[in-house]
Amino acid sequence: MEAALLAFSEATGIYAFMTSPWGWPFIESLHFIGLSLLVGCVGLFDLRLLGVAPAIPLPALHRLIPFGVLGFGLNVVTGLMFVSTMPDQYLYNPSFQSKLLCMLLAGLNMALFYGTTFQAALQSGAAPAVMTRARVFAALSLLFWGGVIVGGRLITFYRPPYHWCFWCG
Repeated sequence: MEAALLAFSEATGIYAFMTSPWGWPFIESLHFIGLSLLVGCVGLFDLRLLGVAPAIPLPALHRLIPFGVLGFGLNVVTGLMFVSTMPDQYLYNPSFQSKLLCMLLAGLNMALFYGTTFQAALQSGAAPAVMTRARVFAALSLLFWGGVIVGGRLITFYRPPYHWCFWCG
């Protein structure tokens, strides 16, 4: 896996760009902007579902979600650039693995929310059971995205990662 990621990075020019003096800092800045868009938009919607700022209609706030999706897309692209440039620093890193797990859980939580609760929650005067379920999804979303942030910040703490990952053998 390491060799394939590194070969991809070298073949596409990502490696040359990322190891240039400004490559890593530039992409790190874009990654942070993407994270800000994602958590800013999704987090606002989640907080509204939890009862913060009840005067703001949910449908109006939900119009920000495409910006959050844009931020997620930006983070996927920039994250792939990080991982493909230094795969050994990420693949075996328990903090990176935890970050990916939190991303997976956030995605599953979102899919369940949109599949079971979203339409009913958008209705003004939604049933208390629906809003309770929406609040649980919102709280889990904030928890999982918080885990993504913490996991991302701790990646550098676990470098070099080899001795941290007992299951990577």
